[in-house]
Amino acid sequence: QVQLVESGGGLVQAGGSLRLSCAASGRTFSNYVMGWFRQAPGKERDFVASISRNSITTVYAESVKGRFTISRDNAKSTVYLQMNSLKPEDTAVYYCAASLLGLVSRSSDVYNYWGRGTQVTVSS
Repeated sequence: QVQLVESGGGLVQAGGSLRLSCAASGRTFSNYVMGWFRQAPGKERDFVASISRNSITTVYAESVKGRFTISRDNAKSTVYLQMNSLKPEDTAVYYCAASLLGLVSRSSDVYNYWGRGTQVTVSS
């Protein structure tokens, strides 16, 4: 089991930046591929970004490519999501997730553990 706790959400104006963090505890963090997902009100949970165990491989949703950056610090058991040039359509609850699959993935089905989420609200 691994426990995930997100932080760093909040209210920001369009064009602004936020940095989300997700702290993991329990099993060895470096064994997991990590991902970020988001869910806007009335919508399904969508993929945002994923990072491999050793940080070599990252993938992003097209909607955030060039604006968001996922990174991890295995020594601190933490994954980050730097969000720049935020838009009102980025408003959502952001979740981090951990996968034992071994490969970065856009599919929520392969992620074994989930945090409770952190709210990001972008005002226009």
